[in-house]
Amino acid sequence: MSTEAVDRRTAELITYYDDATGERTGLSAADLGAWSAATASLLTGECGLGRGSRAGVLLPPHWQTAAVLLGAWAAGLEVSYRGWATAGLEAAGPDLDVTFVERRRVGNWLDEVPSARHQFVLGLAPDGAPSPDVPAGYRDFPPAARALLGAPPPADRAGPLEAATADGTTYAEYGAVAAEVAAMRGISTGDRVLIDVSGSEQPLNWLLAPLTVGASIVLCANLDRSRLDERVAAEAVTLVL
Repeated sequence: MSTEAVDRRTAELITYYDDATGERTGLSAADLGAWSAATASLLTGECGLGRGSRAGVLLPPHWQTAAVLLGAWAAGLEVSYRGWATAGLEAAGPDLDVTFVERRRVGNWLDEVPSARHQFVLGLAPDGAPSPDVPAGYRDFPPAARALLGAPPPADRAGPLEAATADGTTYAEYGAVAAEVAAMRGISTGDRVLIDVSGSEQPLNWLLAPLTVGASIVLCANLDRSRLDERVAAEAVTLVL
């Protein structure tokens, strides 16, 4: 592999693979920051939400999920996260201001998803393509966020002692826990961490712990273990989780 190819991959802050579809999407820190800022702008500008507002995120580990979570936190929202391996869709709680739901996996369960004043679906298609089927009462997140790419991050950011999650965990506490998780999992600054999403549903594990200590992420859905060594070499991976 050429030095140029390795440099391109190591410049990506998050790289997403789905071995069931053949997708590979890579985002630099600037790319992820732009999507996160667009999400924050969507929430604060178009939806009129901000500090103290509540978001329910029912999405699997994915680069778009990273943009949603980081954007919601940038806007100062309190986030309840539930992936689909977690029992009880109602666990995100009542009185939500905004929800983000994966369209492909919801299927006929849409009525069981907590309702909110603002509701978005994500098809999680490669390159952030629009969803082909958007349920009534929902907006398609990717085109809504894409229209705001280039927007600056919110000027009014939540402070470290304000709540980042619905259970009252503050931003400072959440960051400290992420650093502890990174230490326990052996993630260090400069690492390029390959993560099998089937064993790392919670954002603390697949997103926040690596980012907190300055590591980059190779996020793999439907991981083909027979290709693991090939991927480790191709992506300049330093740690496999």
